[in-house]
Amino acid sequence: MRRPRYSIIKEASVGNGSRVFDQVNLYGCKIGKNTKVDSYVYIEEGVTIGDDCKIRPFVFIPTGVTIQDDVFIAPNVTFTNDKHPRSHGEWKLLQTLVKSHASIGAGTTITPGVTIGENALIGAGSVVTKDIPDNAIAMGTPARIVGHRPRVQHNGDK
Repeated sequence: MRRPRYSIIKEASVGNGSRVFDQVNLYGCKIGKNTKVDSYVYIEEGVTIGDDCKIRPFVFIPTGVTIQDDVFIAPNVTFTNDKHPRSHGEWKLLQTLVKSHASIGAGTTITPGVTIGENALIGAGSVVTKDIPDNAIAMGTPARIVGHRPRVQHNGDK
């Protein structure tokens, strides 16, 4: 990986073949193989991003988020990790999971503690407040299921 000139990459693990562009901040996270992280992305400690993902510009991914393989995250997607954030005092970290082959549209907000199912599609500008099942198409504020996608075929499936 070419080290970007105007980025901060501190205690991050970046897999072979991954590309990290400039103006990126990576802190204590793990990024899989062949994943693209575009400019102006901020990823916090403990985040895991799988192989073959695409993270577009202006995405924020805080501690507590796990993104599996082959996930697409469009520009300006914001993940959150606490339902009652404060500037000082105690807070409650909630885990968020984005399963393989999911796609999240531009400008979407993902609230903490949700799971976005395998191969799910989230429409642009949505606010995801509840779990989205596998293969679902969801959109709106709050995001509601409006349809379903064909199941992803894996090696060995008939």
